[in-house]
Amino acid sequence: MLAKIKGLFATALIALYLPIIILQIYWTRHHQNGRKARLQCRYFYTLNGFRMDCIGEFDTSAQLIVLNHQSVNDIMFLEGFHPSNICWVAKKQLGEIPFYGLALTLPEMILIDREDKNGIIFLLKQAKEKLAQNRPIVIFPEGTRGRGNEKLLPFKPGAKILAQKLNLKIQPILLINTRKMYDTSPISSHTNKARMVILEAFTPDFNDPQWYEKLESLMQETYTKHYAQCNPNP
Repeated sequence: MLAKIKGLFATALIALYLPIIILQIYWTRHHQNGRKARLQCRYFYTLNGFRMDCIGEFDTSAQLIVLNHQSVNDIMFLEGFHPSNICWVAKKQLGEIPFYGLALTLPEMILIDREDKNGIIFLLKQAKEKLAQNRPIVIFPEGTRGRGNEKLLPFKPGAKILAQKLNLKIQPILLINTRKMYDTSPISSHTNKARMVILEAFTPDFNDPQWYEKLESLMQETYTKHYAQCNPNP
């Protein structure tokens, strides 16, 4: 019951405070895409009493950030604490949500139609434009939210194509227990503590045909290690 109440409280905060942020983004959208307003997402953590233990540091020279996805608070944290004017790759349908979709369209995030066969061409074109504006691209290689258990979902090819075609420097990031911190299905909050592991940024050896598979293995191995630390067996 307590987990349900905490989850409902977090949901209410999003429903009430996100419109305020969206309005501020609208008025400041011509200055770094409303970045100053978007930084207020950090208060989602403060007001809920949530804590993210961070291991490693953000590298502002990284052009592509790849991270696993478990919960909406993954986005809230990166928006609130990353030092750069990041640009998310998201499903087009999310930008079409009445009013709340403005949180993606006003800051000019990259919204892709997965059913469009020319989607990857659109993605590459948009990514080039954002990188020229000094905006790092953020993508979920799993393509959707995971269950927050011991295994990451298989990686989709989008991040691989982006990195190879545009010769990008990558920073992998791992999130542990963020779904346990705040889940929308069902709405609940079972812990106030999660972990973010920020790995060292690197430019892949694109001559190695297995570089993306090696990245996936590295992220899974690192995730497994930290998941065990954060979720010790009884």
